[in-house]
Amino acid sequence: MSLVETFQVGQLRCHALDAGGQRLDGGAMFGVVPKPLWERKIPADDRNRIPLLMRCLLIEHDEGPILIDTGAGNKENEKFVDIYGLDNSGKHGRTRLEDALGELDVQPGDVRWVINTHLHFDHAGGNTYVEGPDAPPRVAFPNATYVVQRKELEFGAQRNERIAASYLPKNYQPVIDAGLWQFMDGPGQILPGIAAIHTPGHTPHHQSILIADSGEKACFLGDVVPTAAHLPLPWIMGYDVEPLVTLESKRSLLATACEEKWLLIFEHDVECGVGKIVADGRKYRLTTD
Repeated sequence: MSLVETFQVGQLRCHALDAGGQRLDGGAMFGVVPKPLWERKIPADDRNRIPLLMRCLLIEHDEGPILIDTGAGNKENEKFVDIYGLDNSGKHGRTRLEDALGELDVQPGDVRWVINTHLHFDHAGGNTYVEGPDAPPRVAFPNATYVVQRKELEFGAQRNERIAASYLPKNYQPVIDAGLWQFMDGPGQILPGIAAIHTPGHTPHHQSILIADSGEKACFLGDVVPTAAHLPLPWIMGYDVEPLVTLESKRSLLATACEEKWLLIFEHDVECGVGKIVADGRKYRLTTD
């Protein structure tokens, strides 16, 4: 079974990559939404966890391969893996992300740009890797420039009690030490056809990535809309540090995506990787058009 779903945005060839699975608490994933409602969309296991994918995106670009988000990596111990239900071991590479890249004949050293939507462990854990249990973390894509919002790194580095479990220095400090970060200060173009959109709420400096070419657009959502089940505006994760800000980010982004017929890439949806939406009254739903 392929780990890659390929689609076009104008002349840009894009590949949604299966970087492995995880299981997170369903209540945390849906916040104030009652379980009888959200469980109709994604049933929970006996530990109240729902299955989620870690989906990354590779873009074939004139500046070289661009990788958006990197999954959870290979640095976590058995307890961590059990708690978060991580299932991302690679058959041929370090993790399933490297296996997916391998299907495209792309090696980690070939990647020229790594863009993080934010620095939570399931989005930036693959920024670095270890060669063994006692080995120090190393940069996973040594020839790449890594991109994130400057204030996202500053926020995560606070390591306060509310966020410490999600922001792990081993996922970003080796990139600092190697001098490979390029910081964004707000929304704007990263490369021709690749731009950061400010979509705060999940974290105060979360960014989604807009891909545009030849009049077509696609958006890698990150955690502003983690699954298609989160399309209803008030279906917001309990993990979000500013849920009312998320609400306004979703309201603006989804309205524009619907009006301009963007492709949307859902990072955590097991079934739906790429799709478009239409307005259905005051709600949005996926469409096959």
